[in-house]
Amino acid sequence: MSKNLKVIISGGGTGGHIFPAISIANAIREKRPDTEILFVGALGRMEMQRVPDAGYEIKGLPVQGFDRKNMLKNIKVIWNLMRSRRQARKILRKFAPDIAIGVGGYASGPTLDQATKLGIPTLIQEQNSYAGVTNKLLAKKADRICVAYSGMERFFPAESIVFTGNPVRQNLLDQSVSREEAVKSFGLDPTKRTILIVGGSLGAKTLNDSVLGSISLIRQQKNVQIIWQTGKYYSEKIEKQLSEMKQPDNLYANAFISDMRMAYAAADLVISRAGASSISELCMLGKPCILVPSPNVAEDHQTKNALALVEQDAAIYVKDADARRKLIANAINTVEDTERLSTLGKNILQLAKPNAASDIADIAIELALSRKATQD
Repeated sequence: MSKNLKVIISGGGTGGHIFPAISIANAIREKRPDTEILFVGALGRMEMQRVPDAGYEIKGLPVQGFDRKNMLKNIKVIWNLMRSRRQARKILRKFAPDIAIGVGGYASGPTLDQATKLGIPTLIQEQNSYAGVTNKLLAKKADRICVAYSGMERFFPAESIVFTGNPVRQNLLDQSVSREEAVKSFGLDPTKRTILIVGGSLGAKTLNDSVLGSISLIRQQKNVQIIWQTGKYYSEKIEKQLSEMKQPDNLYANAFISDMRMAYAAADLVISRAGASSISELCMLGKPCILVPSPNVAEDHQTKNALALVEQDAAIYVKDADARRKLIANAINTVEDTERLSTLGKNILQLAKPNAASDIADIAIELALSRKATQD
């Protein structure tokens, strides 16, 4: 070939989009070390920091999400969308990629839309079981659509779909840490059953309220303990409340758990929101889980993600509105039920796609090489 492959990866907004994007980039680099990779994200969003931290260059677009509550604010949103399309086109013309990959998030819309108009092959990585509006529109002209759930023909052209699964953070798959070592790292007792509660880096109010409302129940437990990531947004208030309540010895609480590999290794049961990335990690690790979908996401896709697992008896579902009343009691009963944990763990592991990043990278490279062949 006359020159190195050039790849644009666009999207972000949350870790659920950014971690898979970086995993795909790493897989492409591993297979083709000479590949030039450029990310396109949304200004002010998480990817503008996380992507450079991972060693990749990123360009930012002024794109924003639509405000569903205040329609007047969307005048600015539409103006920024038009600006983003123009800027995306300039970036594409200057970088001249052989393929554009969209992982979801605000920036992927204008970037892949303009890539299609410039005749650049496009690949969409749809992480959820229910496709969003942007990806449904982009999919009409996409060359490949990599999905993580069956039945996605409801949203996308069947001939373009490839079932790959979702890429996950590779460091989570390191099995060198024992459960005992992991539990001890949190100052807890390895002989007790351990529940891990995570609501994302910022936290989840419902999950936090569920724990705070069950402190007396947690304190009574002789054989169960909890690792709780409260989230940075809520940490100061929760720290004060725990001090007033006298924090139980069997409850570890921290604003942010930097080493999730240790947290997962320690956990016998995980309580989590039902974002696609979180679910993929739980599948890969074979972790029994209780999913509490966030009701504050577009198209309620987290509930659909959770129910897709429940149908396979691979997870327990607790509705957000019911969590404060019954989540912790349900979790304690489940973590003490060895047979139930075993069933959930086996079933969720069967849904794992451990080679997702590598498979997506192969598809992207194939599309890019096909385009180069027609140009050389």
